[in-house]
Amino acid sequence: QVQLVESGGGLVQAGGSLRLSCAASGSRFVINAMGWYRQAPGKQRELVATITSGGMTNYADSVKGRFTISRDNAKNTVYLQMNSLKPEDAAVYYCNGRFIFPRGESWGQGTQVTVSS
Repeated sequence: QVQLVESGGGLVQAGGSLRLSCAASGSRFVINAMGWYRQAPGKQRELVATITSGGMTNYADSVKGRFTISRDNAKNTVYLQMNSLKPEDAAVYYCNGRFIFPRGESWGQGTQVTVSS
C-alpha cells in the first residue's frame, strides 16, 4: 500500500494562485500514473489533471491553460500549479495514484481549496 498526502490548499481570491503537492510514501513502489481530482459540494468528483509515468499529461477542459501538473520523481511528489483561479475551482482536491507495483490504487485525504470573489 502506498500513502498519499496532499498539502498546499487554502483560501485565495479570484485570480490568485496556489500550488498543491502530493507526496507518495511507502515501501518500494512503481507509479503508472498520478492525478488530481476535485469534488465540490453537491457535485460528483471530477478529473482535473493526470500525468503518466512517461510524462504524458491530460487536463479537464475547464482548467486547460490555467493549471499545470508536474512531478519530481526523486521526491516521489506530484504538483498541481493553479493560476487564475476562479470561484468555480473551489473544491476539495484529491491526489490519486495508480501503481504497477504494488498493484493497485491510492487516494489522498484531500485538501480544501477556497476561492473568493
